[in-house]
Amino acid sequence: MSKKTVNEILYWTMGSLSLRGWSYTAILLPYMGLGLIFLWSRARTLNLLALGERQATHTGLNVEFTKLSVLFVATLLTAAAVSVSGVIGFVGLVVPHIIRLITGPDYRLIIPLSALGGGIFMMWSDLAARSLLAPIEIPLGIVTAFVGAPFFAYLLYRKKKEREVEMR
Repeated sequence: MSKKTVNEILYWTMGSLSLRGWSYTAILLPYMGLGLIFLWSRARTLNLLALGERQATHTGLNVEFTKLSVLFVATLLTAAAVSVSGVIGFVGLVVPHIIRLITGPDYRLIIPLSALGGGIFMMWSDLAARSLLAPIEIPLGIVTAFVGAPFFAYLLYRKKKEREVEMR
């Protein structure tokens, strides 16, 4: 195995956008476009599902089909992104939570803003990965972990405080 191949494998496992050009974007575009359109078209359904499965069923929603179809499309979108950029942790978890904190629980806003916010977050993370220790490039997954880990610690802390208040 050549050194170049080993470096590509290493960067893929830690996440990187280096050596990725417009050809990769062209490959991803149909998956991302169709997947996001599908999910956004289900935004009202997801809003119903957020009320609870029992309540959603009473409105006539086929809960199991909805869950499976959304899970399938979300998995396809994740697989397409990971196939190009590698395993970049926290982006798909942190960005939607931040968007939800800003906009509220409406999936009609969360879905498109999460896609846009995720792209912006990745762009800024990639810029940081390339410039913080230049000329050495930090793997993108490490940069996103520095944002994601403290954010989830904050969410856990906040949830713990909410439970303490509820128990009083």
